[in-house]
Amino acid sequence: MLVMDWMTKPAVTVDQNNSLIDAMKVLKQKNIMMLPVMKGSELVGIVSDRDVKRAFASNVSPLEMHEIFYLMARVKVRNIMSRNPIVVPIDYTIEETAELLLNHKISGAPVLDEKGGLVGVITQRDIFKAVISLTGIGKRGIQFAFLLEDRPGSIKEIADIIRKYDGRMVSILSSYERAPEGHRLVYIRVYGLDRANLGSLKIALKEAASVRYMVDHKENNREIYLERGGGDVWREKG
Repeated sequence: MLVMDWMTKPAVTVDQNNSLIDAMKVLKQKNIMMLPVMKGSELVGIVSDRDVKRAFASNVSPLEMHEIFYLMARVKVRNIMSRNPIVVPIDYTIEETAELLLNHKISGAPVLDEKGGLVGVITQRDIFKAVISLTGIGKRGIQFAFLLEDRPGSIKEIADIIRKYDGRMVSILSSYERAPEGHRLVYIRVYGLDRANLGSLKIALKEAASVRYMVDHKENNREIYLERGGGDVWREKG
C-alpha cells in the first residue's frame, strides 16, 4: 500500500507571508492540524496548530484581547513555522510512513514527488483509514488469531479448515513480534460464515492449532483462549 493512494490531496497550504490569523482560520475551517508553508511552489516549512497555539500563548498575558488579534494579524507565518520539516516521498509505503511519523513523534507530514514538489499530505488519520481497509474490519466479519509454528504450510492448513466451513478469508496478517522463537502470530478475518457452523469451526481450529482469540464483530462476541505471560511465554487463559 503506497502513500500516494492514501494521502490527502491536493494539500491545503498557506503562503509564508500570510498572517498568523490567516493560518488559524484555515486550520479551523478545514479541521486540520498542519499546513505546509509555501514560497511560490517551494515547500519551506510547516505550521501546525501547536505552533499557532504556542505563538498565541506567548503573547497573551500582557495584552488586551483586541491587541492580541492586532499582533496576530501582523505576525507572518514564516516567523512561527517549523523549518526543514520531515517529508514523505510519494513512493513510500504506508508502513514506512507510519514508522517515520512514529519515530519523529509527529501527526503528519507533507508528501513530495520525485522532483521535490508538494503533492499531498499524509496524516495519522489517513494511515488509520489504510489500516482499516487492509484488515477488512470495515465490513466486520469474524477475526481469528493464531499462534502458529513458523514452517511452510502452517497457514494453509488453517485456511483449508476455514474453507471447509465455507468461510471466505478477506485478510491474512502475520507478525513475529512478541511470538516465541519458531512461531508467529497470524490474524485471519473471515466473511460469509454461517454462524450455525461457528461452534464446529472453532473446535476444528483448536484441534489443528493454538487459537489465541476469536472476535465476532457482528455479534460483538469476544473469546480469548491464550494470553501472553512474561517474555514470550503464552498460556491458556483461565
